[in-house]
Amino acid sequence: MTDEIIKTTIDNKVATLTLNRPEALNAFARPFWKLFPKTVEELDSSGEIRALVIASTGKHFTAGMDLSVFQTKPDMSGVEAGRHRAEMMRTVARYQETFNCLERARFPVIAAVQGGCIGGGVDLISACDMRYCTEDAFFCIQEINIGMTADVGTFPRLQKVMAESVVREMAYTGRRLNADRAYAAGLVNEVCSDADAALEAAQKAAREIASKSPLAIWGTKEIMNFGRDHTTSDTLKQMATWQSGMFQEDDMREAMTASQEKRTPVFDDLLPDDDVL
Repeated sequence: MTDEIIKTTIDNKVATLTLNRPEALNAFARPFWKLFPKTVEELDSSGEIRALVIASTGKHFTAGMDLSVFQTKPDMSGVEAGRHRAEMMRTVARYQETFNCLERARFPVIAAVQGGCIGGGVDLISACDMRYCTEDAFFCIQEINIGMTADVGTFPRLQKVMAESVVREMAYTGRRLNADRAYAAGLVNEVCSDADAALEAAQKAAREIASKSPLAIWGTKEIMNFGRDHTTSDTLKQMATWQSGMFQEDDMREAMTASQEKRTPVFDDLLPDDDVL
């Protein structure tokens, strides 16, 4: 089932997760919402992956939520209204968790976007660390066009990634943001000629990240995510706390020695998750 929806490959500690429903514009059908975080969490749990690239197949990155998800709801007839709405809140939270895993992962996540990145696709790439796209790429907060508010992560993340006024324009109008404006607004790191070039740019960045100390990369991601949501003072305290426990000299010594010897440094992987608990 996983291979029908997403494909995962690993090359020299860089994982590539590819959305694999081109015939359906890679729309997120119901199984995706459990399989995607499960796959990401398994990669993170291994301790061996140092960067993740999220790619896609076909003409478009993704059309977002598959409409079949809206059409297959549990029967709530006869359920008391308060309990019904409370369950709705829990359902939305579960969908949000699908992409929260990208921020929790100990490695950076890089998106390679071709064609349309629509609705839930914007939620997905908003949770990534970096984004590369094709010249024909466009981004659309589609939810407003179908009479709802985007609720899986676009707003709390996107307005901290790019110019807020541009996010509001997208959110209120449902207009498409083309690749050039996405680059100018800070959403994407680079605009590439085609899908292959965008994927190569993302994987090149991932390979460079994978050559660094995975512990230092993890710490960097933790502090940058913390700093995005907290004051400078709080973030400095968090940084001091992190360094007091995580900073050791082995990786620094290896990096300096490798530089002097003109070779690629070799760092230990992070520890895998302990399955005892």
